[in-house]
Amino acid sequence: MHAVFVSGGKQHRVQVGESIKLEKLEVETGASIDFDRVLLVSDGQDVKIGEPELKGAKVTAEVVAHGRHKKVSIIKFKRRKHHMKRMGHRQWFTEVKITGINA
Repeated sequence: MHAVFVSGGKQHRVQVGESIKLEKLEVETGASIDFDRVLLVSDGQDVKIGEPELKGAKVTAEVVAHGRHKKVSIIKFKRRKHHMKRMGHRQWFTEVKITGINA
C-alpha cells in the first residue's frame, strides 16, 4: 500500500516502513505526526484519488531525526569583469519513518 501526501509544499509518495527526509518540521524527535493532506491512496488494485484531497485519509509517521543536507555550492561569475562570488547553503530537514496509512 502506498500514498501520496503534501508536506512543505512538496508531494511525497510513501509506503509503510519507508524513511524519508522532509522540509524542517517543528516537532520533537520520537514524536508521532499525522499528515492530513493525502492526495492518493493505493493498495495495488484499488486506487482512491482525492479532489483535491481525500476526506478522512491520513498518513502517520514518527520523527526519527533532524539535520542538515549536504552543502549546495553556488558560484556567480561574470566573465572579463574580475568578478566571482562563491556561496553555499545547507537546508534543514526532518527525517520521518512512515508507520501507517489510513484510507
